[in-house]
Amino acid sequence: MRIAKLGVVGAGTMGSGIAALAASAGIPVVLLDIAGPDADRNAPAKAGLERARKARPAAFMDPARASLITLGNLDESLELLASCDLILEAIIEQPAPKQALYARLEPLLKPTAVIASNTSGIPMKVLVEGRSPAFRKQFLGMHFFNPPRYLHLLELIPTAETSPEALDATRRFSEVVLGKGIVIARDVPGFVANRLGVYGMVAAMKGLMESGLSIDEVDALTGPLLGRARSATFRTADITGLDVLLHVSQGLSASTGEDFSMPDWVVKLAASGRLGDKTGGGFYKKVGKDITTLDWKTLEYVPQQKIDDPALAELGRTPLEQRLPMAAKLPGKYGEFVRNYLLRMSHYVLKTTPAIAYDLVSVDRAIEWGYAWEAGPFQQMDVLGHDFLREGFTRLGLDIPPLLDAARDGAFFQASDDGWTYPDDAGRYAPVPPVPGQISLQIVRSKKGLVVEATKDANLLDLGDGVLLLEARSKMNTMGAGVLSMLRKGLDTVASGKYVGLVIGNDDARAYSAGADLGAVVAQTQAGDWKGLDEMVRYFQEGAQLVRRAPFPVVAAPFGLTLGGGCEYALHCDRIQAHAELYMGLVEAGVGLIPAGGGTKELLFRFTETLSTYDEADSFEAVKRAFKLIAMATTSTSALEARNLGFLRPVADRITMNRDRLIADAKARVLDLAPDYVAPIPRTITALGKDALGNLLYAGWAMHEGGTITDHEVRIARELAYVLCGGDGPPRVVGEQDILDLEREAFLKLLGTKETQERIVYTLKTGKPLRN
Repeated sequence: MRIAKLGVVGAGTMGSGIAALAASAGIPVVLLDIAGPDADRNAPAKAGLERARKARPAAFMDPARASLITLGNLDESLELLASCDLILEAIIEQPAPKQALYARLEPLLKPTAVIASNTSGIPMKVLVEGRSPAFRKQFLGMHFFNPPRYLHLLELIPTAETSPEALDATRRFSEVVLGKGIVIARDVPGFVANRLGVYGMVAAMKGLMESGLSIDEVDALTGPLLGRARSATFRTADITGLDVLLHVSQGLSASTGEDFSMPDWVVKLAASGRLGDKTGGGFYKKVGKDITTLDWKTLEYVPQQKIDDPALAELGRTPLEQRLPMAAKLPGKYGEFVRNYLLRMSHYVLKTTPAIAYDLVSVDRAIEWGYAWEAGPFQQMDVLGHDFLREGFTRLGLDIPPLLDAARDGAFFQASDDGWTYPDDAGRYAPVPPVPGQISLQIVRSKKGLVVEATKDANLLDLGDGVLLLEARSKMNTMGAGVLSMLRKGLDTVASGKYVGLVIGNDDARAYSAGADLGAVVAQTQAGDWKGLDEMVRYFQEGAQLVRRAPFPVVAAPFGLTLGGGCEYALHCDRIQAHAELYMGLVEAGVGLIPAGGGTKELLFRFTETLSTYDEADSFEAVKRAFKLIAMATTSTSALEARNLGFLRPVADRITMNRDRLIADAKARVLDLAPDYVAPIPRTITALGKDALGNLLYAGWAMHEGGTITDHEVRIARELAYVLCGGDGPPRVVGEQDILDLEREAFLKLLGTKETQERIVYTLKTGKPLRN
């Protein structure tokens, strides 16, 4: 059973977001909603699509993929779903309308079609009441999290009657095509993530009232300090919508008999029409350029409170395994809130897990993937210590849940020779189930003999089957001396014959590489070591060329932030296997420099070669394209956009939707290329010289006269143009080294200016660009 076409019924926030994700993955989508007025029966579906087009953060990875979505309405277009392999219902969160829709769908759909509901908590057994056995066999829950593009979690909720074939096809489609992390949940109210997540939100609100804290203070205490998302509690609520949260909490209270009720003041806030982002204000409200915060006692907005606590600031700079126990020991009202919140959340997780999940690993993955926690609840309990939990539960008058007693030696997760183990339903410690398709570098690092070489900055890891991996471990995986040295060792190791190729990748949560090590550049600049700087840039350039000329395949596996030098090295690899969420760019102009690790050269050669097959093509277009990308420090917002910009090649470079599979996919590319691999030949192009240079300089002058760039940015543009044109002489044939030499010369010239030095120092200090 293969899913090649998706139908979505309901073009609201979730339905349109899911349609945008599927279309971004290249899947044709039918998107239906209720019928509009006679003038435009498809108006509701059009409005949903338009909402997805305008969504921020962007719902589409490439706006052009919206063309894959066919719109319709439920009165006239239902038959469009007959050709779909998966039909996902995302309509109003009430059983009766959903059941009525299924009754209309059943006679239309092909026997192999899977039918799913995106309900956030209604049990599947309720939704399929009255349907035939054949329908029930193809039915399951698919609970996406908002926004669908960015949150990794997808809960699949099969019933006892769901066929293994339907579940397997849906799971593979969701993992590989849509890029989701799958958790199989029990068919109970709220499933896994919402049951626990909503409880945590209610617990934080009640803790706020007990401790007399402000909304700003609670968000400071329930965000990254505790390994949670930056949106913490109340910002998350504003994003979700207070109406949605109240509906879910009321539903959970009614269906479970547990108390999920939100405080009266939250109910009053929602009743006043202040529902969060969708209405322009909820717990927070933007007034002009300022953010105001709700005073929960008066329901009036007050200036946002900056939490200036040295202890919190210091904790924020420590790893989670140190940060969490220290946060639980904070003094005063902050410490009281944190301790009680962690204890109540932990107790509820321990008490509820057997009823909602098939194992505790699923709970951790659901909360990590659905709520962006650094580590799931059971991992966090291990970090806090089980003695802390027992003592705290006793102090709060709570019982000791049996699941806590099932942990051996005070830990749910135990290290073993083959990875990690956890207590299963029988109380035995079993291996943690692997994420399908994933090569976990954490597990590779833990196995004897697979760490070929290791330093504080980088590792060489054996991925098996003759593939070696270079893993950067520096801050933000910057390409400093330690990483570059390990790269050369990796190239030498593969060349020695034991391996067939190299992958460059890592498992960082945010950055493939933030670029070159600017701290080292500043240190040598301030010391006036210009000879050392010249050698440093040469060394950087030579490393990129070694990657390009290696007699074996080198594949980059970039994701997230792939900037500056990290982008340059990826461009020199034989292939790029990119994650769909790729924010890639040559951003050196932002710190007053130009790319000098071969990035300027590579874009010039790449774009010129693309045009060379067309007899009438104007080669200046290639120069102009590279100039614009580099001068504007353009960064992609997805891998699809990176392909459109030219950072990824249309055929040679591929995209992995699921980050969990990225390293495995990159390894597969190496193995595919290795048997008959031949290194690329040296390249030459015709540099256009002074005429093209004049055109680029005029463009820079015009931008300056228009007030869009500064005097120093004119100089940056002039140096970049000089490199891209191969100098200011007549047209001439140049090789790669010719342009590399010009790159290096321009880089050092700009580095010698006061303005560039100010930019670099400011960026290192603040993380933001300076325009001077």
